Amino acid sequence: MHNSTAHDDTRLHFLDWLRILAFFLLILYHTGMYYVSWDWHVKSPHAGGAIEPLMLLSSPWRMSLLFLVSGVASGFLLKKRVARQGPAAEAASGALATFVRERSARLLVPLLFGMLVIVPPQPYFEVVEKVRYAGSYGDFMALYLQAYGGFCKDGDCLTLPTWNHLWYLPYVWVYTLVLAALASMAGHGALDRAGRRLGAMLSGWKALALPVALLALVRILLKPHFEETHALVDDWFNHATYLPLFLAGAVLSGQAAFWRELERLRFAALGIALACWAALVAYLWQPETVQAWPAAARTVWAACQWCAIVAACGFARRHLSGDGPALQYLAQAVFPVYIMHQTLIVCFARLLRGAALPPATESLVLVVLTVTASFGIFEIVRRVPLLRPLFGLKGSERQATGAVARHAG
Repeated sequence: MHNSTAHDDTRLHFLDWLRILAFFLLILYHTGMYYVSWDWHVKSPHAGGAIEPLMLLSSPWRMSLLFLVSGVASGFLLKKRVARQGPAAEAASGALATFVRERSARLLVPLLFGMLVIVPPQPYFEVVEKVRYAGSYGDFMALYLQAYGGFCKDGDCLTLPTWNHLWYLPYVWVYTLVLAALASMAGHGALDRAGRRLGAMLSGWKALALPVALLALVRILLKPHFEETHALVDDWFNHATYLPLFLAGAVLSGQAAFWRELERLRFAALGIALACWAALVAYLWQPETVQAWPAAARTVWAACQWCAIVAACGFARRHLSGDGPALQYLAQAVFPVYIMHQTLIVCFARLLRGAALPPATESLVLVVLTVTASFGIFEIVRRVPLLRPLFGLKGSERQATGAVARHAG
């Protein structure tokens, strides 16, 4: 992400903070998935509907915000590469190739490592719990690497190997390829031109209404026909939602007026988002209403989705515009923590079952253990050059620290 100061509209520190906060919100959300009635890899004996309204506070917008911010980061990086090599056709082509190589290494290496090393404990404990698998972890890994398809319950079979919570990485990678292809076809300066047009369009009330209308249309037309699979190749509803947000972030990355507009609209957006959340909670407890008015329910979801993003960006720009050691440290830690967190939640949840703790105490212990272990692993990884690329970190720690110091200077 591009760095900023509190008074420099061309730099967006607040989006770095938002990215960090959104990824750490995943720890709370995925811990909550252990305790709600919704399907997940493992479930608490105390699972029920008590905290589901709280889960709905972030469900509509959390991943959408991450894709928007990822688009901003990609837009800055792409423009930086093109500016460094120059606008000539051959230089611009080389810049695009460099951009794609860098993003591929940053996303695909951790994905492959995660699928082979980090993720497998999750499906292992899932089949132990759901289909009473009695084999050892080594036996399971032999089946995992053979793409065994026999772990089935009620006609639903587990797909192996799997990327589980790392599905975000291949999606961002594919969207990065789409961005590079569009930039190649449109030519030099296309991102800035598109950004100026889109930024001019998204001013005043239109900054809220137009994205809500687009997201609602996608949800109304596609949601009934395409299940959210996170499998990349058949996930058309999610692609229709996340790809436009990613591309919008890329083209709006340099449009200071747009981000100022979100700050101006932050209170109105927050009010709309909270009102829509209350309506969604009411729908949750009265599902017959959703069945009677599906288009209205999906429009309310879309309004909550976008207005929460606007509120988050607006308040973050207002209050989280500063740089410093904390931001630099957390910006480096957030990717390894994201890679590790869900496996740690699943493993610690299984270990804590024997303690028979009250659910409130157990969930707090689970969050503390996950955060502590995640940062402990990060502290090891950042110091071992061979491990750094596997967790999405660049170069050696000395090189990264030097780059940060030079940038801060």
